[in-house]
Amino acid sequence: MIEYIKGEIVELSPTRMVMECAGIGYELNISLSTYSAFNGKPEGRIYVYEVIREDAHLLFGFATKEERELFLLLTSVSGVGPNTARMILSSIPPVELVQVIASNNENVLKSVKGIGLKTAQRILVDLKNKVKLTGVATEPRGIPSEDIQEEAIAALLMLGFQKAASQKVVATICKNSPTLPVEQVIKSALRML
Repeated sequence: MIEYIKGEIVELSPTRMVMECAGIGYELNISLSTYSAFNGKPEGRIYVYEVIREDAHLLFGFATKEERELFLLLTSVSGVGPNTARMILSSIPPVELVQVIASNNENVLKSVKGIGLKTAQRILVDLKNKVKLTGVATEPRGIPSEDIQEEAIAALLMLGFQKAASQKVVATICKNSPTLPVEQVIKSALRML
């Protein structure tokens, strides 16, 4: 198993990263929290979880070991796969997610696309005694960009949302809050879609 990859960040979008290490480019599926941690950096170290299926070998990347641990805990819940776990971590920052689980707040989990009442309750029941209120700390940081709307729409499309709905929501968010960084635009859009 791969523990982490350290190298040059060749490509970075809110849902995907390509990191080059020893001449090999690794494509990693990432959350918005991880995107925020690496945004603007030329290189770094990303913690990895590998998913091997019949039809694909996928790498999921995380800025911290704590975020990876939350991802693994989420995927241990019946009905929560890697993409759903990534969607949860993109919608709710790791620090907040730990508090949501510890406080048994199913409404916040239900606000994530693809999470219904039963899945939210299952996550809370299964993980209540497994999460720790300390140790998970990632703060999002945004940088100004001329293409925030396009980048946000592209990220939403990669997460499975329809183009027309994504464009409408992103346009509304950017009109109301033009100074928001792309990760905040995407988080707001995830709550509205």
